[in-house]
Amino acid sequence: MPPGGGGPMKDCEYSQISTHSSSPMESPHKKKKIAARRKWEVFPGRNKFFCNGRIMMARQTGVFYLTLILILVTSGLFFAFDCPYLAVKITPAIPVVGGILFFFVMGTLLRTSFSDPGVLPRATPDEAADLERQIDIANGTSSGGYCPPPRTKEVIINGQTVKLKYCFTCKIFRPPRASHCSLCDNCVERFDHHCPWVGNCVGKRNYRFFYMFILSLSFLTVFIFAFVITHVILRSQQTGFLNALKDSPASVLEAVVCFFSVWSIVGLSGFHTYLISSNQTTNEDIKGSWSNKRGKENYNPYSYGNIFTNCCVALCGPISPSLIDRRGYIQPDTPQPAAPSNGMAAYGATQSQSDMAAATPLLQSEPSLTSDELHLPGKPGLGTPCASLTLGQPTPPSSMPNLTTEAGLTDILPLKEEHMGHQFLTPEEVPSPPRLLAGSPLAHSSTMHVLGLASQDSLHEDSVRGLVKLSSV
Repeated sequence: MPPGGGGPMKDCEYSQISTHSSSPMESPHKKKKIAARRKWEVFPGRNKFFCNGRIMMARQTGVFYLTLILILVTSGLFFAFDCPYLAVKITPAIPVVGGILFFFVMGTLLRTSFSDPGVLPRATPDEAADLERQIDIANGTSSGGYCPPPRTKEVIINGQTVKLKYCFTCKIFRPPRASHCSLCDNCVERFDHHCPWVGNCVGKRNYRFFYMFILSLSFLTVFIFAFVITHVILRSQQTGFLNALKDSPASVLEAVVCFFSVWSIVGLSGFHTYLISSNQTTNEDIKGSWSNKRGKENYNPYSYGNIFTNCCVALCGPISPSLIDRRGYIQPDTPQPAAPSNGMAAYGATQSQSDMAAATPLLQSEPSLTSDELHLPGKPGLGTPCASLTLGQPTPPSSMPNLTTEAGLTDILPLKEEHMGHQFLTPEEVPSPPRLLAGSPLAHSSTMHVLGLASQDSLHEDSVRGLVKLSSV
C-alpha cells in the first residue's frame, strides 16, 4: 500500500482505449489520401483533352467539324456516284487513287488537330519568383513599386541579334520564334499561327503535318473537281447536258464545293511552300521580322541558305518530344496535417507535443488490458470494470513510461494531494476545456480511485498540465 493510503484499494479493470471515437476532435496527423491525377486534368491553358489526355485540341472546334463534314461529304458523294461510272468508262485506277488521297488527307488532318503543337510549360511559382528576382537585379528595380519597361533579353543567332520577350502569363522568357497564342492561352514553340480549320495551333511539332494536309487536300480537291467535270461531259455526250445533270445531281454539288474551295486551298499551299523554302513562319512573315526594308544587315538567321535544305529540315527532321507531358502523373506535395472536423483547435497541446503524441504507444494499443495482463507487484488484482476512456485529440507526452510499470500507471491520472485517506479527483474538481466535459465518458462516473505516486516531485510541470487535460477527456 503506498504511503498515505487510508483504506483498501478498489479492484478496477481497464477497458480498451478507443482511438476511433466519434469525438469532435480528430487526430491532426491523419494523412490526406490524394488520388493520383494526370497533368492534363489541371492544364492551365484553354484546351480540350480526350482519351485520357492523348488528344489535345483548342476549345473552339466548331470550324474543325465543318472541315470534317465538307471533306467527308464531298468525298463520299464522289465515291458513291462518280467513281462507279468512271471506273467502267475510263479506268478502275481512279477510285484507287482517290481513296489513297482521301485517307492521306484525313490522316494528316487528325494528326495536326489532335497533337501538341509545341506548348511550352509555364514556370512554377518558385521558378517565377526566382526569375522575378533576377529581373529586378538586372533592371535595378527598387522596392518602391517602380515597374520597369517591357522585359526583353537579347541573344545572337548566326550573327543576328534576336530579342527574347518575357511572357507575363507563362512567367518565362519565350525561346526564339515562340509566341503566345491568345486563343489557346499557351506559349507555342516556333509558333506559326492558330488555324481554326484544324482546331489547333500550328507550331513546331505539327507544322509538317499541317503542310502535308493542305498540300494533299489541294490535290484531292483538284482531282475530284477534274473527274466530276469529266463525268458530266461523258454523260452529256450520250444523253445531253440537262439530262446528265438530272442523272447525277450529286456531281453538281461536288463541282460547286470544289470550285469555291480550290482557290483558297491551292493558294494556301503555295504560300506555305514559300515559307518552308525560306524557313520562315507565318507569324514572322506577317510581322516582317526579316524583311529587307528594315536594313541591309537584316536577314533570316534560321535559313540554311538553300531551298532544298530548308525543305528537308522542315519536312524530314526529327520531331521533338512534347514538353508538357500531359499524360504524366502529378507529384503530390507533402501531406499536411488535417484540420479538425468541427474547426476546433487542439486543446492543451502544442505542435511539438502533437508530433510526439502521434508515436505514443498508448494510442496504438489494440487489445484490452485485464487483470492477468496488467499485474503489479504488491497491488491487488484489477477486477471491477471502470469507465472506458475514449480519447480524442489530447495525448500524453512521449516521455511517459509504459503502462506495465507502476510509475506508468501513476503517471496516467493526476493526483490531488491530501493528508489522509485515499487520493482521488472527481470530474467536477478537474479543470476541463469548454464543450468537452459534457461529452466525456467520465462526466457521469463516480469517484475515481488512483494508484499512489512514489514521489510527486519527480513529475515535471509540463507533464502534470498535460495529464490533467487527459483526465478531463
